[in-house]
Amino acid sequence: MQNDLKEIFNIENRTKYFIPVLVCLLIISVVVFSLLIIGEKALNKKEKIIVVKPSPFAEISLEAKSAVVWDVVNDKELFGKNSNEPLPLASLTKVMTAITINGKINDNQKVKITPADLKSEGDSKLVVGDTWQAKDLRDFTLLTSSNDGAFALAAVAESEQIVPPYNNPASTSPEELRNRFIKEMNDTASKIGLTNSKFFNEHGLDREADRGGAYGSAKDMAILFEYILKNYPQILEATRYKNLEFASVNKKYSAENTNVVIDKIPNIIASKTGYTDLAGGNLVIVFDAGLNRPIIISVLGSTAEGRFEDALKLVNATIKFISN
Repeated sequence: MQNDLKEIFNIENRTKYFIPVLVCLLIISVVVFSLLIIGEKALNKKEKIIVVKPSPFAEISLEAKSAVVWDVVNDKELFGKNSNEPLPLASLTKVMTAITINGKINDNQKVKITPADLKSEGDSKLVVGDTWQAKDLRDFTLLTSSNDGAFALAAVAESEQIVPPYNNPASTSPEELRNRFIKEMNDTASKIGLTNSKFFNEHGLDREADRGGAYGSAKDMAILFEYILKNYPQILEATRYKNLEFASVNKKYSAENTNVVIDKIPNIIASKTGYTDLAGGNLVIVFDAGLNRPIIISVLGSTAEGRFEDALKLVNATIKFISN
């Protein structure tokens, strides 16, 4: 009987302590589970915190009044500084001349240099009476920024396109032909979508101290280069080289690229410089920033030396931006 009572007592004791222990274990389990959930949420919250790195473009200072970095593949502006402001274009104008003559005269068209072609400022050592192939003169003109070459190409292009009532070239003055060509330059600009551009001559020289030969925005120049590269890439092919040799009928020419940093730009595709007293230093370059990732950098209103420094800064910033 006594043993039976002890057994009952033990059972009662076990029952007495079992429930509190069970409750404690449940409470501990709930607390641990809650802590795990809170910890997981905190971890997830921490993982969702995005560290915004400063843009590489924010770290640079430019001398240029206007600039743009244009991503051709994604059709968007990666960087802009007054990118839509019209400014004097100087010799960037010759790129518009090159696209305007395209299709009007073929690459093998003979272009004879006349005294009128050599009246503009600058001396490219062209010889009166000498004859060039149109393609060679175009490439020479863009590479060396020849004002004489631009004038000669525009004159021949328009004289070859005489239409009624001007079907007799002799009845049309050189000034009329020139004005017609400049109108075609502006018509072409409108067709391409250069909404902030206006052309007054074929070479970009200042008309007066306060009147440029052409005006356009940094973004317009990027759009112009993009249009040419997508449709007529051969026009800008020569501008990727540091120097080239040319031969006219009477003379051989060693041509140096006016872009003095051409060999410092990785995977260069095309480039064109421009400079006048009014415009300051201009430069447009196209380079491949990755596998088939063409980037166009347009710099307007810098200085003679500053345009090159500005462009290199933007090249380096672009590479960092894309690699981030």
